[in-house]
Parts: sequence; structure tokens; C-alpha cells
Amino acid sequence: MQSPDILHSPAMIHHLQNVLTSYQKAFGASLISEIPVKDMPDCLWQADFVLLSHGGGADPVFNFGNRMALNLFEMDYEALTSLPSRQSAEPVSQDERNHLLAQVTEFGCIDDYRGVRISATGKRFYIEHARVWNLYDPAGNYTGQAAMFREWTCLEEQPV
Repeated sequence: MQSPDILHSPAMIHHLQNVLTSYQKAFGASLISEIPVKDMPDCLWQADFVLLSHGGGADPVFNFGNRMALNLFEMDYEALTSLPSRQSAEPVSQDERNHLLAQVTEFGCIDDYRGVRISATGKRFYIEHARVWNLYDPAGNYTGQAAMFREWTCLEEQPV
């Protein structure tokens, strides 16, 4: 799967830099090794972990997902980036998801989240050891949240 052209837009490069900087501040470690800015979008796109982010607001919409995220959620980039992030969880998992987001908003990050998510075709999977953190621009303004994880288990197929 080739990376979408938007990954190399100035706005997306700025956003992904905020993702990396906010991760460093939240966890005291780098998400990826230092690389030239021009290589960063492709590095995150091809990473060996799921990386997602969404904007702020009452019903935030995903604004980034890497190749691994798209494969797991069974969507293309355009579908993912028009999806309210709440729709990545089943309705029965919404309270758990809302609690997670409230904790991240209050404390800035969580480093061991686990929960059930659902793909576009209804496949359920259990994510583990996810890191979720708030995103801030260089001026310190809140711009959304991001999540990364490497571990998940496919559950029985149960279309919704």
C-alpha cells in the first residue's frame, strides 16, 4: 500500500512533528529514531506499529492512520480520515473508550491501554499495551490525541 500524497503536505508534516514532539514530552522517549524531516512521513507510514491520531472537539475525527492501522481497521486512508474515532469501538465499548479519553485528557497520557476495537468489515480485535497521548502544537495548544500499539489479538468474527 503506497502512502497517500497528503502525507507530504506541509500541514501533515507539521501534524506528524506534533505527534512526535508530544509523544516525547508524554513518555520521555522518542517514538522513532531521529531522521530528517523529509523522511519522517514515510517512516511513520511504514512503521512496525499502529499509529493513529484524531483532532479535538466533541466528536473527533481521525486525521492520520499509518499503513498498519489501515490494514488492521480494513479501510483506505480517505475512509479512515473521515471516520469519527468513536466509531472504531463497538457501541458496548463506548463507555470504556470515553473513560480512556477522559483519563488521557486529564493526565496527558496512558501507557498501558487495552480494549476491543472493530474494523470496517466488523472484525473485532483486542489491543494491548497501547500508548495514548494528548497532542499539542508548538505554542502549547491542545490539538487532539494519538495512539500507538504493537500488540493485538483477532477475536472471533462477529459482524456488527
